[in-house]
Amino acid sequence: MMHSITRDNTIKGSRIKYYGIRILAVLFWIAVWQIASICLGQEILLASPVSVIRKLAELIFTADFWQSVGFSFGRIIFGFLTAIILGILSAVCACRFSFVEVILNPLINVMKSTPVASFIILCLVWIPSRNLSVFISFVMVLPVIYTNILEGIRHTDDQLLEMASVFRVSPVKKILYIYLSQILPYLLTACRLSLGMCWKAGVAAEVIGVPKGSIGEKLYNAKIYLNTPDLFAWTIVIILISFVFEKCFLAVLKKAVRLIESH
Repeated sequence: MMHSITRDNTIKGSRIKYYGIRILAVLFWIAVWQIASICLGQEILLASPVSVIRKLAELIFTADFWQSVGFSFGRIIFGFLTAIILGILSAVCACRFSFVEVILNPLINVMKSTPVASFIILCLVWIPSRNLSVFISFVMVLPVIYTNILEGIRHTDDQLLEMASVFRVSPVKKILYIYLSQILPYLLTACRLSLGMCWKAGVAAEVIGVPKGSIGEKLYNAKIYLNTPDLFAWTIVIILISFVFEKCFLAVLKKAVRLIESH
């Protein structure tokens, strides 16, 4: 009993230390930002953290702010989730049928190699600016998901698959209890990598396409009118949304997999 309490206290102490160090690191860079702003002495070039926080506090109490967040969030996340579904299905088909991999490889390589700006400008010819962030997010995420899932399937333990064949395990149980557990680390890694990418690419598409009512439009207007506090405030909003969604999405994904495995 005492050993269990001591262990719990040790774990709790380690977590407090871990998060404490991370908070101190953030505070350190905020202090550097504040000092740099004071030394520069021109808010138009580098807004101070105080003015940015003040501007952010003003924004969050307006309906326009939440409409812009909802507009961009819905489209970027839709592109992200669509890329996950199609990336997994494509990887499974490529692993099962070699000709599918041969056909998809050039497309995936083009997606990985083409600059985001080139994709955005090309797609503006065919896609309305309101939906541009959906497609750009999809294009940025698909190669990451496809490549990682394909790698995960190919690294599935052969001995487990042989054992499943010997005991005549059904295809559904084989997927749930063998493939899913083996592929999960690759999927989690792919999601971590692609979530930040999809937000950066999606917002970049909005800045270039300037769809009305988007976060990208707010960033574009802040640049045009040299409103630096607005620019920094919206950038912080993007970072926070991306961070919170990543943590929530990965937590839900892990919990869903644990529930499936428990049944």
